[in-house]
Amino acid sequence: MKVKRVGVIGGGQLAWMMAKAAQRLGFDLIIQTPRKDDPAVSIATEVIFAPISDGAATIELAAHCDVITFENEFIDLEVLKPLEDKGVRFCPSLEVLTPLLDKYKQRSYLQHIGLPVPKFTTLENLSSLDFSFPVVLKVRRHGYDGQGTFIVQTPEELETTAKSLEGIGVMVEEFVPFERELAVMAVRSVTGEVAVYPLVETYQPDQVCRWVLVSGDISTEVQTEVKQIAINLLTRLEVVGILGIELFLTPQSQVLVNEIAPRTHNSGHYTLDACEISQFEMQLRALSGLPLGSTELNCLGAVMVNLLGYQYSRQDYLEKRQKLSEISGSYVHWYGKTNVRPGRKIGHVTVLLEETEMTLSLKNRQQQLLEIAQQVESIWYN
Repeated sequence: MKVKRVGVIGGGQLAWMMAKAAQRLGFDLIIQTPRKDDPAVSIATEVIFAPISDGAATIELAAHCDVITFENEFIDLEVLKPLEDKGVRFCPSLEVLTPLLDKYKQRSYLQHIGLPVPKFTTLENLSSLDFSFPVVLKVRRHGYDGQGTFIVQTPEELETTAKSLEGIGVMVEEFVPFERELAVMAVRSVTGEVAVYPLVETYQPDQVCRWVLVSGDISTEVQTEVKQIAINLLTRLEVVGILGIELFLTPQSQVLVNEIAPRTHNSGHYTLDACEISQFEMQLRALSGLPLGSTELNCLGAVMVNLLGYQYSRQDYLEKRQKLSEISGSYVHWYGKTNVRPGRKIGHVTVLLEETEMTLSLKNRQQQLLEIAQQVESIWYN
């Protein structure tokens, strides 16, 4: 099937970055979003202004495009199912999304297909598993950027937190004292071709991604294991599109799958500047049947730092962005959001590591990337 017009449900920064990739490939991008100030509105070929759960608007979207993909998981599968039954093509398909949108169902599916995961259960069945505190309480739907995730230290705190979430589906999982948090982007085409990006390390205090390190210092054994996990998942689910896979690495070098995002993902933003083909272009290639191409780095290493809001304002932070752009090897991506609030992602900076004698060893490379991340944050949060 020839694809020239791609629909996206959602109009935030992920759709905005995909729109730029669509322009390079000669595709039209049509988005469905309720907000006129969303980043992708200014760059999309067409915009349908409606809530993302509005089935009538999605019917209109489908009439304007060849295939529809998603920017986030805040969708209603029951609304979309009749559309798919009538021939509307979604990538990933609703069958793929069904076991992934609910965190408890997702974890159950991963366990079912034999992937290593932390111990987990429902709140009602907590006594059936051997948990020790602290434990992690997660809402099953719509949690993101640390919202809906609670690290609970005592049974009393668990009871209080659970009561505050009464009426909302939650799951409980063991607290993993990880050594590192890892992530990988992996993609499968409509033709069955699979490609996996480099394994990266994420730094996520308070469950919010602050930066991503692409240094290559993760052991070959762990890289091989994660790549096989990604291939197994994509193949078993018969995914068409890209997945973000977040993992824990324990001090014993055990890899555990934490969460799956069935879309482009924050941990893959570095690919815009550090890889031959970005995650956004790769998503479009996958759903259109184009050859996927290379996931290789075009540099020795990279660091991506999220620019998070730290105050309520309507500033454009032009002076700070200018200072960030003066860092050697830096690429500043500004999402153009007009309402800034604490914790909101309003841009990111990727810095490519220049090859010097200092960066030839993995240890020095890792240290230099950390120093660059700290330099970016000192400019941004000062």
